[in-house]
Amino acid sequence: MNFTKTLGKWYKENKRDLPWRRTTDPFKIWVSEIILQQTRIVQGWDYYLRFLERFPDVRSLAEADEHDVLKLWQGLGYYSRARNMHVAAREIMNVYKGVFPKTYDEIRKLKGIGDYTAAAISSIAFEISVPVVDGNVLRFFSRFFGIIEPVDTQKGKIAIFERAKENIDRQHPGDFNQAIMEFGALQCKPVPDCTVCPFETRCMAFRENRVAEYPVKSKKQDQRKRYFNYLFIPSQKGETTSVFLNKRTGKDIWRNLFDFPSIETEKATTLKKLMVSKEWKDLFGERKVKFVKESKTYRHILSHQIIHAKFYTLEVEESVVLPFLRVQLNDLRTYPIPRLIERYLEEVVNW
Repeated sequence: MNFTKTLGKWYKENKRDLPWRRTTDPFKIWVSEIILQQTRIVQGWDYYLRFLERFPDVRSLAEADEHDVLKLWQGLGYYSRARNMHVAAREIMNVYKGVFPKTYDEIRKLKGIGDYTAAAISSIAFEISVPVVDGNVLRFFSRFFGIIEPVDTQKGKIAIFERAKENIDRQHPGDFNQAIMEFGALQCKPVPDCTVCPFETRCMAFRENRVAEYPVKSKKQDQRKRYFNYLFIPSQKGETTSVFLNKRTGKDIWRNLFDFPSIETEKATTLKKLMVSKEWKDLFGERKVKFVKESKTYRHILSHQIIHAKFYTLEVEESVVLPFLRVQLNDLRTYPIPRLIERYLEEVVNW
């Protein structure tokens, strides 16, 4: 049995029943592919269903406010995915009159869509014969063909793409692409059980007893450490508590999400040192600020960064004007906020 038939047989017997596999609607496939980037299926499933309930088609997504899109995305991380989808939906409305483009090249040009996503959408929705290459495929094909080029380099990715192109089922490319991704996810895992693999006798890595050495990767990039000192400044008026919010802008993490005013430092520091810093004086000048309490250190891991955050609860005079948005604490739920801020509110403020 050749490679494609072996893979197809395995997929038919083992594939999971997932909601995005019950459709050929390119919009729904697009949503699933973007959500599942950097996200486990168990987490992404509910987000997928909620997203489609709120935005069932391109038009509804294009006409939405970015604030609402980011709020619905809250907790998934990598918020640029949501922002790019929003922009791309408007591109489809403006350039393609609301009709999802039907060719690989047109899909590839949309904001936030790379080679992998364009291949997935075009093959599954339109049966266009372009192979997908994601992390699961890189691992599976590097082992099967014994590809020694690092998979996190352009040379390694091209080598695997060429192998995938040679083997893709040109009659059913969508099924083939879903099958190789599923095989990598369920069978050819980082630590696989090769004794039940239908490719056992043909797999180069297995035959050479080198499965654990694949996929080959170049030196891992060090994660940047950052230290955020958040200033949580509640203000009580009657039974209503308000706080100051900061909208993050620019090209840094969490763009267009809201967090608290903060002072970033090069290393862990103390409140005493913060209070004599230029950033503190720029905020408060000579105004009197009362320290209330200090949180534990929260560690928040991103793809290339590790955030170490502390939250300082402060009291300032009601007359103090700060360059931030003042909102009622109960209304915070309507604002898109990073998971780090959500954790603090859940643990300390009983939010």
